[in-house]
Amino acid sequence: MDLISDLRWRGLIYDIVDEEGLVARLKEGPVSVYCGFDPTADSLHIGHLVPIITLMRFKQYGNRPVAIIGGGTGLIGDPSGKTAERAMNTKETVALWSKCFEKQIGHFLKFDGKVSFCVNNYDWFADLKAIDMWRDYGKHFNINIMMQKDSVKSRLESGGLTYLEFSYMIMQSIDFLKVYQDPKIKCEIQIGGQDQWGNLTAGLDLIRKVEGHEAKAYALTMPLILKSDGTKYGKTESGAVWLDKEKTTPYEFYQFFINVADADVMQLLKYYTFLSHEEINALEKSLKEQPELREAQKALAWEVTTMVHGEAATKQAIKVSEALFSGDVKELTKEDIIMGFKGVRQEAIEEDNILLIDALVLLGLAQSKREARQFIENGAILVNGDQEKDLEFVVEKKKALDKAFTIIRRGKKRYGIIKH
Repeated sequence: MDLISDLRWRGLIYDIVDEEGLVARLKEGPVSVYCGFDPTADSLHIGHLVPIITLMRFKQYGNRPVAIIGGGTGLIGDPSGKTAERAMNTKETVALWSKCFEKQIGHFLKFDGKVSFCVNNYDWFADLKAIDMWRDYGKHFNINIMMQKDSVKSRLESGGLTYLEFSYMIMQSIDFLKVYQDPKIKCEIQIGGQDQWGNLTAGLDLIRKVEGHEAKAYALTMPLILKSDGTKYGKTESGAVWLDKEKTTPYEFYQFFINVADADVMQLLKYYTFLSHEEINALEKSLKEQPELREAQKALAWEVTTMVHGEAATKQAIKVSEALFSGDVKELTKEDIIMGFKGVRQEAIEEDNILLIDALVLLGLAQSKREARQFIENGAILVNGDQEKDLEFVVEKKKALDKAFTIIRRGKKRYGIIKH
């Protein structure tokens, strides 16, 4: 199966400019393909993974992936899909975030400057004077056409946009022209989300106007990832699912994917994994015949977590998951506990010991000592995995896990930690 057919089977194509020409060009030999990433935080999130993995798929078929870090465009703001202007960040902040993005994307694309490239558009925008931008590039953009682009039209209809944001389309078009003209990169394809269609086609128009109508360049958009209920994918109650393990631990990352709904898991396997068509079809059969086994979710969580965090971190996440599910936490290390109990209430005590009743109140697992006694008497309390019904039980440092933590569980899901 060729690349375009595989992308289509996986649901990764929303639209293509000149599909017939692109298919023919891909058959001729390696081609460079780029996607832009504006640094709007200090880490990528799982929404960024779809274009990154799509670039990886192009590379898998022998092509050259290019990541453009938006050190320049990140200072402006893309109006696409937004209802308000992006918050302005300092040059220093955007430069720092740009380095974070380059490092994270490099983990997947292995930049070597030969078959995999990373460039920062601040390099060509930093010294570009306004009068040169208008004379060299602005003359090629028709305002009437720009006003018809969905990314601009939607903002005009919802309250308007600033000239600053209006210029974003021109800047992204310059990006495409720059990497197209670069003799080392010679990029002929740009990919992006479906909301980027206007920006991508504007880039194609600029290339033809500058390089001549015989210039060949292509654009491909991917669908926005939505859940089966139509809501945006990749958000949790606590916010985005980040690729940085300090912001979203491997355990939290694994849990996000293992808990994907049956209605969404097959599409996500196609988007996010490199499993073959046959493997994915087998998982779909398992989902239909034995959904209680959750084989599809397990495969998705394993594949994506391993790709992002490595096999060791994935195995650790599974170990922590199984321990928390069973309540058998005795074998957890300090590192396991730090990973698995992020967000769980933890209270440090100065003394070596504390009555279990007092610990329950301290951790918010009981509203009063009276309620704490009831929970203990009813067998609802586990201390380091063991049920405890003794009202006089003392939580002791010498019995703490890894000599640092006592894990207290109330019921099936409520946890708290005493730090010694």
